[in-house]
Parts: sequence; structure tokens; C-alpha cells
Amino acid sequence: MNDEKLYQIWVYLQSEPLFWLTLTLGAYITGEKVYKSSKLFPLFNPVAISIIIISAILIFFNVSYERYFSGAKFIHFLLGPVTVALAIPIYKKWELIKSYSLAMIVSLFIGCSFAIISCYLMSVYLIDDNQIVLTLLPRNVTAPIAMGISELIGGIPSVTAIVTIITGIIGAAFGTFFLDLLKLKNMSARGFGLGLGSHGIGTARAMSRDENAGVFAAVAMGLSGIVTSLLIPIFLKLLSII
Repeated sequence: MNDEKLYQIWVYLQSEPLFWLTLTLGAYITGEKVYKSSKLFPLFNPVAISIIIISAILIFFNVSYERYFSGAKFIHFLLGPVTVALAIPIYKKWELIKSYSLAMIVSLFIGCSFAIISCYLMSVYLIDDNQIVLTLLPRNVTAPIAMGISELIGGIPSVTAIVTIITGIIGAAFGTFFLDLLKLKNMSARGFGLGLGSHGIGTARAMSRDENAGVFAAVAMGLSGIVTSLLIPIFLKLLSII
């Protein structure tokens, strides 16, 4: 990289967008400190705290999301490499993953089927709007896949994204607590459960706790997206909704 390009990058980093990048990192660090200070109390999940802090600042100062994102897009850019990088620990633990293959397949289909059916039944009972019901169905997989499924089946992708993120935060916040109640000690099983129930956020939380848990959470997150994208159209066809 020549001096001119380095200078251009430096000039860009000195401009306003750097503030929003710093704000995002600062909000997460604050959330992490609050979470640790609370002795890992589920309601003080660092992701949830970060969202609250940033949202409050944007609303208070009347800042548009586009303006905020102009600086925070550095972090958004890293999502791709980070996601791909999950393949490295999966490769290293491949033999261990294969040893649990049957249990994972059974858990995947049971977990995904239960998530779809329970979500549908609760939505139909509580909401008298077919489009909203379709919007909520894919909420148990990671946001990009959930939005794609939602668009294909006639839902509202933007709302699906919001519901999916909320699902991930709740799952990451309370997932470990419920796994402790079940007295589940196997870190691989705990990670798989977090990845299956709270996708990306749960995977990040599992990875921060234990390597095996993080690996199995990543596997669950990826495979649940595939299985759910296959099961939802079949489920709706059986109900003659689409």
C-alpha cells in the first residue's frame, strides 16, 4: 500500500464517521462491563445494552440511521470475514463434530420443526394477520437467511430482521440460564443449543465461553438455516397457505 492510499485512509478516519465507529465500540465495551459487574445476569446482555445506548443517542440527537451507518459500516464489513472464519475451528474439530452427527441431525429437525410449529400456533392465536404470521415464522434462524425466507413466503423482511435480532438477544441472555437449570454439562451440547435457539448472537456468546461450545453453536447456526429454509415451505404447503 503506497503513502497516498495510507494518507487517504487517515483523512477518512479523521472525519465524522469515526465518531460513530467509536460510539459503537464504546457502547459494546460499556455493555460488557455492565454484564460482568452484574455477575452475568441475563437481562444485562451486552448486545442488548449496546442497542439501547446507541438507539437512545440517535433518537435524542435526531440522527438518521444512514448517517450512523456511514461510520459503523466498518464493523458491518467485518461480519463477512468473521462468519467465514468460523470454518477454521469447525475444521479443527471436525472429528469431534462427526462423532455427534446423528444426535445433531435429530436435534436439528426436532428443534427447527418445534420452532416453526410453535411460532405458527402462537401467531395464529394472537395475531389476525396472515402476513405478520408469515413474517414471524423464520425468526429462529440468522437474520440474512430469515429475511430471505420471509420475502419468499410473503412476509415483511425488515420486520423479520427485527424479530430475529430480538430472538437472538433473548436466547443469548437466558439460554445459558435454562441450560444450567437442565444441568447440562456437555459444552458441545450447550453450544449447539445456543446456536440453534439464538443463532449469531448465541454463537458469539458460546464462543466467548468455550471453544467446543462455539464450534457446535456455529454448526447449529449454519445447519438450522438450511433445514428451516426447507421445512417452512413444506409446512406452509401442507397448510395450503402458499
